[in-house]
Formats: sequence, C-alpha cells, structure tokens
Amino acid sequence: MTNPQQWYYNTATGEVELGPQSPMQNRIGPYPTREAAMDALKTAQARNKQWDDEDHQWNSWGAK
Repeated sequence: MTNPQQWYYNTATGEVELGPQSPMQNRIGPYPTREAAMDALKTAQARNKQWDDEDHQWNSWGAK
C-alpha cells in the first residue's frame, strides 16, 4: 500500500509543500490536497473562533 501525497503549509515562508520538507515548528498539516493546504490559515482561524465560542458558552453556563 502506498502513502497518499500529503501537503503542508509552511508558516515561515507562506508556501505550500508536498511532504514534510520544513521543520515541524514551521508547518501546518498534513492536508489531503494542495488547495486545502493553501487554506490552512483560514481553516485554523475558523477553528479557533469555534473553540473560543465554545469556551465562552462553557464559561458562562448558568450565568444570568
């Protein structure tokens, strides 16, 4: 069985890479497609907002 191609977003350069080419601390991924890796920052921003909203709901539970 072959490994599927995985894409990464390099946070230091802003470039998309096929396979883990850069140091781990500089990459986000893996993503299944180049396009998904290109949207890595948008995806992270959306997830962070969702988690912040969930934290706010949790922390304000029962407050009037």
